[in-house]
Amino acid sequence: MTSAQGRMRPTHPRAHRVDDIAAAFGLRLVTGADRATPVTGLAVGSDDVVPGDLFVALRGLKRHGAAFTAQALEAGAVAVLTDDVGAQLLGDVGVPVLVAEDPRRLVGDIAAWAYGHPARELVTVGVTGTNGKTTTAYFVDAAQRARFTTTAVLGTVELRVGAEAIESPRTTVEAPVLHAVLALARERGAGAATVEASSHALALHRTGGVEFDVAGFTNLQRDHLDFHGDMDTYLADKARLFARGQARRGVVVVDDAWGRAMVEAAEIPVETVATRVGSPAAAHADWAVLDADIGLDGVGSSFTLRTPDGAEVAAASPLPGLVNVSNAALAIVLAHRSGVPLADAIAAIGAAHEIPGRMERVIERGDGWPLCLVDYAHTPDALELALEAVRPITPGRLVIVFGSDGDRDRGKRPIMGQVAARFADVLVVTDENPRSEDPSSIRAAILEGVRRERPDLADVEEVSPRADAIRRGLELATDADTVIVTGKGHEPTQEIAGVFHRYNDRDVYLAALAERTARAGA
Repeated sequence: MTSAQGRMRPTHPRAHRVDDIAAAFGLRLVTGADRATPVTGLAVGSDDVVPGDLFVALRGLKRHGAAFTAQALEAGAVAVLTDDVGAQLLGDVGVPVLVAEDPRRLVGDIAAWAYGHPARELVTVGVTGTNGKTTTAYFVDAAQRARFTTTAVLGTVELRVGAEAIESPRTTVEAPVLHAVLALARERGAGAATVEASSHALALHRTGGVEFDVAGFTNLQRDHLDFHGDMDTYLADKARLFARGQARRGVVVVDDAWGRAMVEAAEIPVETVATRVGSPAAAHADWAVLDADIGLDGVGSSFTLRTPDGAEVAAASPLPGLVNVSNAALAIVLAHRSGVPLADAIAAIGAAHEIPGRMERVIERGDGWPLCLVDYAHTPDALELALEAVRPITPGRLVIVFGSDGDRDRGKRPIMGQVAARFADVLVVTDENPRSEDPSSIRAAILEGVRRERPDLADVEEVSPRADAIRRGLELATDADTVIVTGKGHEPTQEIAGVFHRYNDRDVYLAALAERTARAGA
């Protein structure tokens, strides 16, 4: 059965002959199958194939995509695009086989061409950075909805066109899915699309074939070094979004040296935003946050934004913490530079309260309950910023339930433990997505960092599974406290030993609330 993202396509796609595709992109045809075969779409994953597709069999980290050709053909693929290695693995499969030296570099351009370049008919904003991509993207979309009746969002949480949304399989989908969803958005009359662009996606050319109207950069913090190797390579991959042909103009947060390095690396015109109050960068940035006040009934922050012409405008972030002042300020500039009037962008973003899994208030304080939050923070810097954001709205103790991912950057685990021990009062260490690793070894690495701050492990507990850890965090808290569960945010599954189990932090909170309510009424 075709995946949900594979089915998000325009209803009347245009057909292209295989030999026309070969001619347009300089591909070799290596079989004698019918060169006039019509192709109506593309898919990289065999699960995404619908009848009439060109199946793109790419070299993977563990297996070559050619190994899944039989499944793709069974699902209705009518041709295959691969490299020389893939072609040798395939042999004669009875359908046309197209060969390119590096098909991954081409697939975005082919998909854009096949779907009639839908991005050209939408206002497109791309957002990259280690942390804040999702929040910033939702803020930008809120501003775009002040201008257009229908918009699209493609990112970590969901693929959404208008009112239709499905869970997203990753931060940035493969290029054929990206262009198909953009084509569906165009078909449904959308005016704008906001896209999260991960460093993995940029390195793997998943955004190929799109030239964004505006590209935004939030920050660069330690993450994904298992993939990129070092921070300089990580930055270089992020900078791909600011290359000629990938975006027309950029907006970059320059609060630190990485932001300034991004400006230097950009091949397109870039405006700068300084979001740390009083930082030296503010004097030279095009836009700058001059002051910020944690307030708005203990939820968000108000701030003053200086524009390039020197005007000072009042703005607000609906989410707590200075980190969300940064996200809101960047989003205001991105939306404005994509065509939204500045006043409209400020008003819409200030009212954009619900960002799934990002400082999401699941249970409000009162009736014996602590304030219960879910946040996606899964890097040391993001965790510190999240805890700093919640502290001013916590009259009692700050309780954190957290872990760290398996099969990912192992060096950050003890750092996460140190940060939590330094900025929270009560720690419950648990599992995030262990993947193929022993969960207890991940927790041990976190606790190693915790001990650097608290040798006696005071107010620290280790609890597994994760649902039990959240319940324990609630047991430890009073209604003056705040419980924040970090690391997974909106995620609808937990990966343990290679198996994806349906799981969501918010659901565990609400189940605990229902259980206590039922006991009280018994």
